[in-house]
Amino acid sequence: MSHVFSSARALLAAEGLDLGHTEWLTISQQRIDLFAEATGDHQWIHVDPVRAANGPFGACVAHGYLTQSLANLFMPQLMTLENMAMGVNYGSDRVRFPAPVRVDSRVRGSGLIIRAEALGDTVQVVVRITVEVEGQARPGCVIDTISRYTFHPLCK
Repeated sequence: MSHVFSSARALLAAEGLDLGHTEWLTISQQRIDLFAEATGDHQWIHVDPVRAANGPFGACVAHGYLTQSLANLFMPQLMTLENMAMGVNYGSDRVRFPAPVRVDSRVRGSGLIIRAEALGDTVQVVVRITVEVEGQARPGCVIDTISRYTFHPLCK
């Protein structure tokens, strides 16, 4: 369930809010292969199932940056912004890959609003996205995303 924010005031008041979880997503070999094509990263631990079966993870694993990029998929599932004039990804602070994400694993995102601050007419929000891996104690990725949102003038 997505949390809805309709104004800068509402978003600023959400600091510390647990955004919950997304639905589960299966990380298929096709998704990994498409990411390899898009980025040019064809390392065997990602794209060679036969060799990877005998490698350190026992199967192909998703690229760390593929796992990180899921934050962009999960964010709108966790929070919806209405009455927004513009929103941009500003960057990220901390990114970690505590555990590999093996092919055919199921992952989901959880979110926590770490910080929300006004920067003039814009609200800068730091959301910690944790990419949980079903059946694993450690997540595949933890990233503090930074976004900037500007709401329409009547929605401040």
